[in-house]
Amino acid sequence: MKFKIAAVLATIALGLPAHADGDADKGEKEFKKCKACHAIGSPDATIVKGGATGPNLYGVTDHAAGSVEGFRYSDLLVAANAQGIEWTEENFVGYVQDPTEWLKEATGENGRGKMTYKVRKEDDAKDLYAYLSSLTE
Repeated sequence: MKFKIAAVLATIALGLPAHADGDADKGEKEFKKCKACHAIGSPDATIVKGGATGPNLYGVTDHAAGSVEGFRYSDLLVAANAQGIEWTEENFVGYVQDPTEWLKEATGENGRGKMTYKVRKEDDAKDLYAYLSSLTE
């Protein structure tokens, strides 16, 4: 009986969407620094009008790195995609704090990433992830 209850609870837990550790409201404010290069647009609407230097960040959370159609990524991000790296909260937070170094370590490749901006605080990076996650749940 205990096993059946545990199995049911595990099934329910696995079926629920993962929630980020950060604060989405703070992340929305933090994103103002990102919109110089990134926009957020769903298939139906523009959520945040931003630059086109970086890829559209709609749906980026928990998806494959370097996977926005038509965007020209650095060789390091192409390698991350080929290796199946996904933008989990942990990966995203590490990446935005030091993009090129994180990509080198994650892929084992040499090169440079295109993103030069670095989020200074881990909590700010978590807030950004929470904000981006909140847009697609």
